[in-house]
Amino acid sequence: MISGSIRMNSRPDAPPDDVPPDDPLDDRYADFVGLLARHDQAVRRFVRALLPTGDGVDDVMQETALECWRKYDRFCDTATEVDGEFTRWACVIARYKTLSWQRDRARDRLVFRESVIEQLAASAELRLDRGDQEREAIERCLDQLPADQRRLLLSVHSPGESVARIASETGQRARKLYSVVQSLRKLLLRCVESRLASESSHG
Repeated sequence: MISGSIRMNSRPDAPPDDVPPDDPLDDRYADFVGLLARHDQAVRRFVRALLPTGDGVDDVMQETALECWRKYDRFCDTATEVDGEFTRWACVIARYKTLSWQRDRARDRLVFRESVIEQLAASAELRLDRGDQEREAIERCLDQLPADQRRLLLSVHSPGESVARIASETGQRARKLYSVVQSLRKLLLRCVESRLASESSHG
């Protein structure tokens, strides 16, 4: 199980046991599994938005993962930025897998019509776009901060870092640094909101 969601119990076209451990196929599969782990929750949220109940989410995720692996080489050949485009690509596959799952259970009164699924998919894709825009805005705003301020702001979320540690290193009072963190958070929020508003007005 990957990230507690997408399960890859077997992989299509798996190499035979006598393939050397450094075989390129194993390297590609390892890269693929890493992408699944990083983007699993975003794809799962997308699938849940398309189904009327939680029923079928695990089945659709499993089928989506297998189909993504089958088409992974083609995706890598055409993608400009593999990690950045993986979620949207996987969600396109997930939409078709959801429709297929729905057709197989068309007699269930809780199953949505295909037109409704398409509307839900469009709405979910808009939320994906919004999430991507927010992450990009946060990254750009963080890049504008001096390195010491960026480290301080991120210290409360970074393993091995803490405000107390930075206070010890710099000889400053921890209470004062916590106050600086709050100010930096407000500054970051204003920067992100400004960027999102600007993108919206030009969109």
